[in-house]
Amino acid sequence: MMQGSPEWFAIRCGRATASRFSDVMAKIKTGEAAGRRNYRAQLVCERLTGVPAESYINAAMQWGIDTEPLARVAYEALSGNIVEQIAFVTHPELMAGASPDGLIDLDGGLECKCPNTAQHIDALLKGMPPEHIPQIQGGMWLTDRQWWDFVSFDPRMPEKLQLYVQRVPRDDAYIANLEKKVRLFLAEVDDLVAQLERKAA
Repeated sequence: MMQGSPEWFAIRCGRATASRFSDVMAKIKTGEAAGRRNYRAQLVCERLTGVPAESYINAAMQWGIDTEPLARVAYEALSGNIVEQIAFVTHPELMAGASPDGLIDLDGGLECKCPNTAQHIDALLKGMPPEHIPQIQGGMWLTDRQWWDFVSFDPRMPEKLQLYVQRVPRDDAYIANLEKKVRLFLAEVDDLVAQLERKAA
């Protein structure tokens, strides 16, 4: 199975995935964050129909897809690590999973981002943007890894500024809270599916 293949979309269908854990964790002062509500509705629809939601790909997203293999090669050259590519990892119990950009040895993982140049410069100067924490800690939770390398890559920059790498250690306290939130979210999905199935009967 390859990421982006029909089989990959099929196995992700109805599952909460690490790339969307930021939506699961989203909070606002009152009520529910729209991203969380919309993601729950997406998973409910996928469960009821068995059909993966259509994914919109804009030019920036396509750039990331096209450039990711170059980022992986640049990372391997700099770090000396061999990256094992893997399509999808499922939780043994929950309807949850992750699509790591790579696994490294027995304890590590990789997340490659190929953002626009402004975002890459921010990463060079300020480090990994905090919005990636749920995905990266979620990847460690689902693969039982101890660290994850965050990569920002922009081949449009001068050679010595094209690659930024940051090692992110496993945060068990964060992961415990993340798991609690994912379990609650998936219970809500299950409940809504059951309600709608009864209504359709």
